[in-house]
Amino acid sequence: MKRHLIALSAVFAAATPAFAGGLAPAPIDQPVIAPAPVPVAPLGVDWTGPYVGAQLGYGFGDADGTDFDGVLGGAQAGYNYDLGKWVVGAELDYNFANLELDGSSDTIDQIGRLKAKAGYEIGKALLYGTAGGAYAEADVGGSTLSDFGWVAGAGVDYMVTDNIIAGVEYLYHSFDDFDDSGVDVDANTVAAKVSFKF
Repeated sequence: MKRHLIALSAVFAAATPAFAGGLAPAPIDQPVIAPAPVPVAPLGVDWTGPYVGAQLGYGFGDADGTDFDGVLGGAQAGYNYDLGKWVVGAELDYNFANLELDGSSDTIDQIGRLKAKAGYEIGKALLYGTAGGAYAEADVGGSTLSDFGWVAGAGVDYMVTDNIIAGVEYLYHSFDDFDDSGVDVDANTVAAKVSFKF
């Protein structure tokens, strides 16, 4: 009899863990699902820094009713400071020109400008306005005349790479009483530009 009780006790002891949790099945581990990646908006381009480059364009205008036009080209250097969507800066350029006055051999042969710039960034493009001082030199009847005036205009630059900037710029120049000659000179230039940003 004792043997039967011991055997029965052993059976109950072995079966107890199976019923300890009740009749419900053991929970199954659920797989951990990682959240979908959140797309990150691309950072805007950084315009801050110095740059150097070159430009080539076309100029036209009049000197007290006498029209002139021709080509000009030269070099520029400047610095931009990126304030977020707004960009400010300054630029100095110097150009050799061949703007011939109609009906004569007189030419405007050099134009230099020192300008302040302010613009708004749209993607990789920068739309800007600019204004400052201008210098021009002319060959008139074999004599060299020169004068200072003012310049204003607008342009668009595009950040091709982190270091290459391409753009186009329109400028209006005014020189009153050019070199005390009594002649007022108004000039327009449109130029394509390319620069290397450091």
